[in-house]
Amino acid sequence: MQSHRSFRAPTALAIKQMPPRPTIKEEDIEEAFLKGSGPGGQKINKTSSAVQLKHRPTGLITKSQATRSRSQNRNIARRLLAERLEEMEKGPESRKAIKAEAARKKKASKTKKAKRKYRNLDGGNGAIGTSEDGGIDGTKDEGLPVGASEGILDARR
Repeated sequence: MQSHRSFRAPTALAIKQMPPRPTIKEEDIEEAFLKGSGPGGQKINKTSSAVQLKHRPTGLITKSQATRSRSQNRNIARRLLAERLEEMEKGPESRKAIKAEAARKKKASKTKKAKRKYRNLDGGNGAIGTSEDGGIDGTKDEGLPVGASEGILDARR
């Protein structure tokens, strides 16, 4: 039996090992449930599904109202708080910074590839096949259809 082989090149994220996800001690977190606001109608304004977390040692506050579910918002708020704390602590070596750098490099590579493609299509010399007097290959066409001055067109009338 033959195994399946992938021809996909490894990405920068796969090559460079990501640091472990940050964790926060539960005793360092102060949690509050707030009423939501914004679009979503009466239901979102009546229920206390928005979550606000305060990290006691640093004073950082994170609020999440991404979903209508309180438990999902709790998880999202904890993840956001952990990412912010890690970014403050590690700076450019945090998970978020590494992912942003990889995305920036990928975008730069795409842009460079597109510029190279259009430069090659253009031929690198501006206008294609015209001379200064407006004709093709140095001849004036004097209002005739393209190719008529060389006798290329046949008379099909």
